[in-house]
Formats: sequence, structure tokens, C-alpha cells
Amino acid sequence: MSEFYAAFCAEQMIEINPHVLQALEKATATNSVTIKLPGNHHLRDAQRLHDKDVLALSKCLRDNKRVTALDVGYNNITDEGVGHLVDLLQFIFPCSPEQEDGSSLRSLDLTFNDIRSDGAEVLAKSLQRNSTLLSLRLSNNKIENRGAMHLARMLQVNSTLRELELAACDLDTQSVIAFAIVLTRNQTLRSVDISRPLLFGLQEEWAVHVAEMLAVNGSLVELHLGKMGMTDTGMERLTRGLRLNGSLRYLDLRGNRVTRDGVRHLADLLKQNPTLEVVDLTSNRIEDKGAAYLSEAVAWPSCALRELSVRSNNIRTEGLLSLARALTANTTLDHLYVWGNHLEEPVCQAFRELIDGGRLRPEQTDVSAYEVDGQVFLAEAPGGLRRRYDSTAAPPTESRTLVSLQSCCASEPRRHLCTNVSNILK
Repeated sequence: MSEFYAAFCAEQMIEINPHVLQALEKATATNSVTIKLPGNHHLRDAQRLHDKDVLALSKCLRDNKRVTALDVGYNNITDEGVGHLVDLLQFIFPCSPEQEDGSSLRSLDLTFNDIRSDGAEVLAKSLQRNSTLLSLRLSNNKIENRGAMHLARMLQVNSTLRELELAACDLDTQSVIAFAIVLTRNQTLRSVDISRPLLFGLQEEWAVHVAEMLAVNGSLVELHLGKMGMTDTGMERLTRGLRLNGSLRYLDLRGNRVTRDGVRHLADLLKQNPTLEVVDLTSNRIEDKGAAYLSEAVAWPSCALRELSVRSNNIRTEGLLSLARALTANTTLDHLYVWGNHLEEPVCQAFRELIDGGRLRPEQTDVSAYEVDGQVFLAEAPGGLRRRYDSTAAPPTESRTLVSLQSCCASEPRRHLCTNVSNILK
């Protein structure tokens, strides 16, 4: 591959990128090769990829059936570069699983580039004809509403993609609702990240549609809804759908505006939900009362929660001690992250006992205890809640009760917006 790359660059008068050349030289002769070309590698002075580099790279990899993953995040790839990359996704479309020809790419990481709406459109149209790609990461590209709507339309056709990341892509209310509508029918996606959209208004219309989607979707394992501006009203709506969901295991609610009242709805859900294992409430506003609600849920016999983050939630001694006591009554929850709250001495002492006693392993929390002049303190420890669940895992198969898409609020404005989105998708 490195020889082909050098020859193509010479033919097209493209300057050889030593970063690309080195990655291709290191590629081993195995049946599954991952090419990693991130532009933010901290161990070297990386020369970031531009569109011409992507052209040469795509020509080099086009006939290679061993390359299954390509990471080109944190580079300077634009819509033009995406046009070159889609050659890896649509070259000789395979008619059957047994056919050897066709794309071999399973994972494509394009995070933190300069891809806009046109690039997202080209990518979406290519994936309508692709049957091999499992993971697409586009976070932190400004694809905006138009690009997002093309990707939503693609999900109506594509039945292979399992992971889609669109965090901080300037989605708006219309495109967020469009994804929720599409996911009521798409039963392939396992992981979706639509965090940090650009939402305006206080009605949280999107939460109604996401709740309706969760009530009927039986495949989604991981859902990221960070920085959505969600309030207690949105949380209440979301939990309504989750009560009828039997597949979701990872729920990311970081950076919202949920208080103790919203967490109460979540805590009631956790007492009944047998599948939800990971909840991230980092940087909300739950305080002591919200921590108490969560503690009660954690100690509940049927709670399946294994990992919980309540970092930076203005929780004081009473709330943190209630969580520590809940751990002694619960044998399932084994990851707890509390840094950024008010860690006074009683809390420090309680968590030191949990860690020293083996109930909370050092690598499964974000605090470590130390003592100075007979007083116990907590320091921030490296690590934290895992950012991704195993999105390829099959969802639980227990029976669920399905509800009509009109079961939640069916106001005239919501129906009108839903009709508009459906028309665009068509």
C-alpha cells in the first residue's frame, strides 16, 4: 500500500504526507487492518490531512479488502475530501454476502473535520447503497439541518449501520425530530449520539418524539442526549417512553438542566427497568434531594444499574452519604463517579472506607483518599465513566408492550411539525 501511495502521489504531483506513508507501512498483512490517521496524535507532530491527501489515500485503499477501519478524525477534510472517501463505500456494490467484491470498510471516523451539508449529503447517498459500514462518526462537523436530514433519509433505507455519532453538528429541532421519527422504524442502529444540537424554544418538542421512539424501538442500546437543554419536563417525557423500552442500556444526559424533580422520575424508572445499566448525569443540578432519590433507586432490589456518574451536581454531604450507604445495600452498582461535588470530611471518610474495603475499586471511581494530619481528603483520580457501550451487542429479547405513536401529547403544533418532517423525509 505504501508503494502504491508513493507512486500515485508522484503521478498526480501530490506532496507525500509522511503521516500517511508511515501508517501504510505499519499496516500488517492480516485479514483486518485498521488505518489510524488522526490529526491530534499527542506523541508526534502530525501533518494533518487535506483533501488531496484523502484522494491519494482512497485510491490506495480502493482495491484493498483487508482494510476494515479508517480513522481520519481531527484533520482538515472538507466536502471535497468526502467525495473521495465515498469511493471506499460504493466501489463494486456486493450483491450477496458471499460475493468477494465490494467495500470492506466497517468503521469510518470523520470527527472534527470541516465537513458541511454537501459532504453529509454525498455520504448519505453513498450509504443508501452500502451494506458493510457498521460505524460512522461525524461529530463536530457543521453539517447543519440540511446535512442531517439527508442522513435521516438514509436511515430509512440502510439496514446495516449500527453506530451513528452526530454530536455538535449544529442539528436543529427539525432534524432531531426527524431522527426520532426514523428510529421508530429502523431496527438496526444500536448507538446514536445527537448531543449538543442548536435547539431554540422552551417546549422541548424533541423530547416528546424521542420518548415515542423509545417506546417502540427494540434495538437501540446506547443513546447520547448530552447538552440538549433538557429540563425536568423533558426528563418526565423521556421516562414515559423508557418505561416501555426493553433494549436501552446506556443513557447519557450530561450537561442538561435536570434538577431533583426530574431525577425523581428517573429514579422511579430505575426501580422497574431491568436493562438500563449505565446513566451519566454529569453537570446537572440534582443536589442532595436528587441524590437521595437515586440512592433509594440504587438500593431497590430490581435495579439493574451498574455505572452511575453524578459529577458536578452541587451535591453536599447528605446526598453523597446517602449514595455511599446505598452501595452497601446494593451489589450491582460497581462504578460511581462523584468528583466536582462538595466533598467534606464525612464524605471523604465514607468513600475511603468503600475503597479500602473493596466495595468500590480504585479504577471504578474518580476519587482517591489520602490523609494529612489525621484528616481524610479526596483527590480526583484519573479515569471516569466509559464514553461508549458495546454498541454491537444484541439487545435483550424480552417481550415489550408497544404503544401508539399518538400515546403522548398530540397537540396541533406537534402534529403539524411531525407532518413537515415526514414530508421532507419522503
